[in-house]
Amino acid sequence: MDLDAPKVLVLNAAYEVLGLASIKRSVLLVLSGGAEMVSESGRYLHTPSTRIPVPSVIRLKRMVRRGASRIPLNRRNVLRRDRYTCQYCGRQGSDLTVDHVVPKSRGGQRTWENLVAACRSCNLKKGDRTPEEAGMRLLKPPRAPKAPLFLAEMREVPEDWQPYLEAFLR
Repeated sequence: MDLDAPKVLVLNAAYEVLGLASIKRSVLLVLSGGAEMVSESGRYLHTPSTRIPVPSVIRLKRMVRRGASRIPLNRRNVLRRDRYTCQYCGRQGSDLTVDHVVPKSRGGQRTWENLVAACRSCNLKKGDRTPEEAGMRLLKPPRAPKAPLFLAEMREVPEDWQPYLEAFLR
Protein backbone atom coordinates (compact mmCIF):
# COMPACT_ATOMS: atom_id res chain seq x y z
CA MET A 1 0.00 0.00 0.00
CA ASP A 2 1.58 3.30 -1.13
CA LEU A 3 1.06 5.61 1.83
CA ASP A 4 2.11 8.73 -0.09
CA ALA A 5 -0.21 8.26 -3.09
CA PRO A 6 -3.26 10.57 -2.93
CA LYS A 7 -6.20 8.28 -2.28
CA VAL A 8 -8.28 9.96 0.40
CA LEU A 9 -10.97 12.53 -0.37
CA VAL A 10 -10.63 15.63 1.83
CA LEU A 11 -13.65 17.75 2.75
CA ASN A 12 -13.71 21.03 4.62
CA ALA A 13 -15.80 21.46 7.78
CA ALA A 14 -18.89 22.21 5.65
CA TYR A 15 -18.46 18.96 3.66
CA GLU A 16 -17.20 20.71 0.51
CA VAL A 17 -14.57 18.90 -1.57
CA LEU A 18 -11.08 20.32 -1.15
CA GLY A 19 -9.09 17.66 -2.97
CA LEU A 20 -7.11 14.51 -2.28
CA ALA A 21 -4.55 13.63 0.36
CA SER A 22 -2.21 10.73 0.91
CA ILE A 23 -3.12 7.94 3.31
CA LYS A 24 -0.21 8.96 5.52
CA ARG A 25 -1.32 12.61 5.71
CA SER A 26 -4.96 11.62 6.28
CA VAL A 27 -4.20 9.21 9.10
CA LEU A 28 -1.97 11.80 10.77
CA LEU A 29 -4.72 14.44 10.51
CA VAL A 30 -7.26 12.07 12.07
CA LEU A 31 -4.91 10.92 14.83
CA SER A 32 -3.89 14.51 15.70
CA GLY A 33 -7.54 15.62 15.91
CA GLY A 34 -7.36 17.97 12.92
CA ALA A 35 -9.83 15.88 10.96
CA GLU A 36 -12.47 13.22 11.47
CA MET A 37 -12.93 10.07 9.45
CA VAL A 38 -16.19 10.24 7.51
CA SER A 39 -15.76 6.94 5.69
CA GLU A 40 -13.38 4.01 6.09
CA SER A 41 -11.72 2.28 3.15
CA GLY A 42 -11.90 -1.16 4.73
CA ARG A 43 -8.10 -1.39 4.89
CA TYR A 44 -5.87 -1.04 7.93
CA LEU A 45 -2.39 0.08 8.85
CA HIS A 46 -0.78 -2.29 11.33
CA THR A 47 1.64 -1.30 14.08
CA PRO A 48 3.11 -3.71 16.64
CA SER A 49 0.37 -2.81 19.12
CA THR A 50 -2.64 -1.59 17.16
CA ARG A 51 -4.59 -1.62 13.94
CA ILE A 52 -5.44 1.79 12.42
CA PRO A 53 -8.32 2.05 9.92
CA VAL A 54 -7.41 3.74 6.64
CA PRO A 55 -9.86 6.50 5.75
CA SER A 56 -11.53 6.88 2.38
CA VAL A 57 -13.07 10.30 3.19
CA ILE A 58 -11.98 12.74 5.90
CA ARG A 59 -13.49 16.04 7.02
CA LEU A 60 -11.30 18.80 8.41
CA LYS A 61 -12.49 20.15 11.73
CA ARG A 62 -11.68 23.72 10.77
CA MET A 63 -13.24 25.53 7.87
CA VAL A 64 -10.86 25.95 4.95
CA ARG A 65 -12.12 28.36 2.36
CA ARG A 66 -12.11 27.02 -1.12
CA GLY A 67 -10.96 29.65 -3.58
CA ALA A 68 -12.80 30.22 -6.78
CA SER A 69 -12.86 26.82 -8.38
CA ARG A 70 -10.78 28.00 -11.29
CA ILE A 71 -8.47 25.29 -12.45
CA PRO A 72 -5.09 26.65 -13.60
CA LEU A 73 -4.69 26.61 -17.37
CA ASN A 74 -1.42 24.85 -18.05
CA ARG A 75 -0.08 22.01 -20.22
CA ARG A 76 -0.53 19.36 -17.54
CA ASN A 77 -4.15 20.30 -16.90
CA VAL A 78 -5.01 20.42 -20.63
CA LEU A 79 -3.59 16.90 -20.98
CA ARG A 80 -5.49 15.77 -17.88
CA ARG A 81 -8.76 17.25 -19.16
CA ASP A 82 -8.26 15.46 -22.50
CA ARG A 83 -7.28 12.25 -20.69
CA TYR A 84 -3.88 12.16 -22.42
CA THR A 85 -5.60 11.57 -25.76
CA CYS A 86 -4.88 13.38 -29.04
CA GLN A 87 -8.06 15.28 -29.82
CA TYR A 88 -7.56 14.80 -33.56
CA CYS A 89 -6.67 11.10 -34.02
CA GLY A 90 -7.40 9.56 -30.60
CA ARG A 91 -3.86 8.32 -29.97
CA GLN A 92 -3.12 8.05 -26.25
CA GLY A 93 0.14 8.56 -24.42
CA SER A 94 2.28 10.89 -22.42
CA ASP A 95 4.25 12.21 -25.42
CA LEU A 96 1.61 14.77 -26.42
CA THR A 97 1.78 18.46 -27.21
CA VAL A 98 -0.77 21.20 -26.67
CA ASP A 99 -2.26 22.67 -29.84
CA HIS A 100 -4.02 25.98 -30.37
CA VAL A 101 -7.21 25.13 -32.31
CA VAL A 102 -7.19 28.64 -33.76
CA PRO A 103 -3.45 29.34 -34.20
CA LYS A 104 -1.88 32.16 -32.19
CA SER A 105 -0.86 33.82 -35.48
CA ARG A 106 -4.59 34.06 -36.33
CA GLY A 107 -5.54 35.60 -33.01
CA GLY A 108 -6.13 32.35 -31.17
CA GLN A 109 -6.10 32.87 -27.44
CA ARG A 110 -4.61 30.80 -24.63
CA THR A 111 -7.97 29.63 -23.25
CA TRP A 112 -9.52 26.30 -22.28
CA GLU A 113 -11.77 26.56 -25.35
CA ASN A 114 -8.80 26.95 -27.74
CA LEU A 115 -6.26 24.45 -26.40
CA VAL A 116 -6.29 20.69 -26.95
CA ALA A 117 -3.96 17.74 -26.48
CA ALA A 118 -2.42 16.65 -29.79
CA CYS A 119 0.13 14.06 -30.82
CA ARG A 120 3.19 15.43 -32.56
CA SER A 121 2.18 14.13 -36.01
CA CYS A 122 -1.29 15.70 -35.84
CA ASN A 123 0.14 18.96 -34.54
CA LEU A 124 2.63 19.04 -37.44
CA LYS A 125 -0.06 18.08 -39.96
CA LYS A 126 -2.37 20.85 -38.74
CA GLY A 127 0.45 23.39 -38.65
CA ASP A 128 -0.58 27.04 -38.71
CA ARG A 129 -4.12 26.31 -39.90
CA THR A 130 -7.50 25.76 -38.32
CA PRO A 131 -8.71 22.14 -38.14
CA GLU A 132 -11.17 22.80 -40.98
CA GLU A 133 -8.43 24.18 -43.24
CA ALA A 134 -6.25 21.14 -42.46
CA GLY A 135 -9.13 18.71 -43.10
CA MET A 136 -9.09 17.54 -39.49
CA ARG A 137 -11.87 17.17 -36.93
CA LEU A 138 -11.76 17.46 -33.17
CA LEU A 139 -13.03 14.44 -31.24
CA LYS A 140 -14.90 16.81 -28.93
CA PRO A 141 -15.06 20.57 -28.54
CA PRO A 142 -12.64 21.85 -25.89
CA ARG A 143 -14.24 23.33 -22.76
CA ALA A 144 -13.11 24.51 -19.37
CA PRO A 145 -13.25 21.56 -16.96
CA LYS A 146 -16.04 21.60 -14.39
CA ALA A 147 -14.91 18.62 -12.34
CA PRO A 148 -11.71 18.52 -10.35
CA LEU A 149 -9.02 17.24 -12.70
CA PHE A 150 -7.85 14.59 -10.26
CA LEU A 151 -11.02 12.72 -11.26
CA ALA A 152 -9.87 12.55 -14.87
CA GLU A 153 -6.84 10.52 -13.83
CA MET A 154 -8.75 8.04 -11.70
CA ARG A 155 -9.86 4.77 -13.26
CA GLU A 156 -12.55 4.25 -10.67
CA VAL A 157 -14.00 6.73 -8.18
CA PRO A 158 -14.89 5.10 -4.85
CA GLU A 159 -18.63 4.81 -4.29
CA ASP A 160 -18.49 6.56 -0.91
CA TRP A 161 -17.11 9.70 -2.60
CA GLN A 162 -20.13 10.08 -4.90
CA PRO A 163 -22.44 12.16 -2.64
CA TYR A 164 -19.70 14.74 -2.00
CA LEU A 165 -18.59 14.95 -5.63
CA GLU A 166 -22.18 15.33 -6.88
CA ALA A 167 -22.70 18.29 -4.57
CA PHE A 168 -19.35 19.72 -5.70
CA LEU A 169 -20.24 19.49 -9.41
CA ARG A 170 -23.63 21.23 -9.14
